[in-house]
Amino acid sequence: MASPIQLVSLSRRERTANINVGSFHPTKKHSDKARWICFYPSYINNKRTVSEGRKIPMKSAVENPTLSEIKDVLLNAGFSIELENKVFPRELNKYDNRGRIRVQLRNDDGTPVKSDFKDRESIFLYVAETIPKLKTRGAGGVAKSSTQTQSQASSTSSKKSGKKK
Repeated sequence: MASPIQLVSLSRRERTANINVGSFHPTKKHSDKARWICFYPSYINNKRTVSEGRKIPMKSAVENPTLSEIKDVLLNAGFSIELENKVFPRELNKYDNRGRIRVQLRNDDGTPVKSDFKDRESIFLYVAETIPKLKTRGAGGVAKSSTQTQSQASSTSSKKSGKKK
């Protein structure tokens, strides 16, 4: 009689034990771009819920942050960044809000790049706090929208006054 064939089931972890994959492999340094943290604009958008991807409290979040605003704030703070053409997985419209920023959080020895920012959330909160102070977000944008609403209100009121009852 022939001996039965024994099938050995290997777990996924056992199959990939010798392959250097993922961002948390022990041989990768913190300076490798695969180890940098990911930053999507949805993380600090106050129009998003937590289930839609917001990572910070609503009171700290910003209205519709753009990738360029986040990039400007991070570069001004002195971080090393890299822009990537990726889409946030929870994004419904895959064509409008494209982009992700990778930020180096730690040096190769494990110490934070900036001593003020020890974790991801501190970077998210700093960016959300700083974006409203940008010149592009300043009074110019608010004044523009208020003048548009005033002109629309005056045009609708003049139309109403011209009507006969």
